[in-house]
Amino acid sequence: MITQLESKETKQVYKTSIIQQTAYWSEVKKLQGLHTKAFNFKTKHADLYTDSKSNAYFIGDILIVIQPIDREHSIAYVPYGPEVEPSEENQGHFLEQLSESLRTFLPSKCIMIRYDLPWQSLWAKDESCYDLHGNWLGVPEKNIQEIRLNYSTDHWRLRKANTDILPSNTMFMDLRREKDKLLGGMKPKTRYNINLSKRKGVRVRSLGIESLEIWYDLYRQTATRNNFFLHDIHYFRIVLSARANDTSSPADVYLLVAEVDDIPLAAMFLVISANRGTYLYGASATENRNYMATYALQWRAMEIAKELGCTEYDLFGTAPNPDPSHPMYGLYRFKKGFGGEMYHRMGCWDYPLDMEKYSYYTSMEFKNQRYHLS
Repeated sequence: MITQLESKETKQVYKTSIIQQTAYWSEVKKLQGLHTKAFNFKTKHADLYTDSKSNAYFIGDILIVIQPIDREHSIAYVPYGPEVEPSEENQGHFLEQLSESLRTFLPSKCIMIRYDLPWQSLWAKDESCYDLHGNWLGVPEKNIQEIRLNYSTDHWRLRKANTDILPSNTMFMDLRREKDKLLGGMKPKTRYNINLSKRKGVRVRSLGIESLEIWYDLYRQTATRNNFFLHDIHYFRIVLSARANDTSSPADVYLLVAEVDDIPLAAMFLVISANRGTYLYGASATENRNYMATYALQWRAMEIAKELGCTEYDLFGTAPNPDPSHPMYGLYRFKKGFGGEMYHRMGCWDYPLDMEKYSYYTSMEFKNQRYHLS
């Protein structure tokens, strides 16, 4: 299936709306001290898509982050890649062939390739996976998932990872619609809160890297309030300062802050890549929440993305359904209010290169679910 695989400079990674598969993201990872690799692959359209009889070749590419796990061993992590999404019947075979082709290009003690697949879940169109109200019930047990994806493979080696790294559930806004149609598609409370924030004098502006402390103070408040891991400020400095303007796949990053009377109330990172705007990170103050600044912030981010020619906006990460017991239930309610379309991704899938070491690693990983590569 994969007739040709060749290494290339990360600067040559093709333009894409998936930030994590751009030369920009490669620069971010390099500045974080990680090594990245890029490859072109070539395969026939008929081998990708069951309804195609074309003998023409498809040429795609993939960005890989080499993640060390100790002094010797590493993982090849593919964030939201590969981008090309084969027909369901061909997905497992494609991943198997790609993995075996990549094997010789990776470090000798790389124990696995972990694909954080951006593809739509194989169960997303299965009616039995939704309740009577149309809410997603989730995917079946791991062994059932593995049987389905491995069905077309030769060696049945693909494994569902213990944890997903990047969000596997998100909501997309269609920015091709006019602004009044976008507002009209929102829930009344969301639309009301956007207007309320305007009446209360909330304004949104773009900040430079010299104002990163403003972001970080809001981020620290959010982390404390929600009890999640606190990244160092240097992490965000890299995301904001990384540049890939001399590459095939740059990205523009905006640090937006919503404030009233010069008091910061909420902030976010908006990343523009190809035709997509992505809400990458967000934070808000613990006090003055009655100003509804987070609503003003999201609406302005959508406006900016639309003004810059984007056709879609990724709200990036939410609970899979309106389950009050889910830790991201609050985010679900907030983001659902904007009227976006829910999208369920495949999540992380592993292709072990050293089965014995892979088994040991995943057993340790299962005990420590807080481990993340990102």
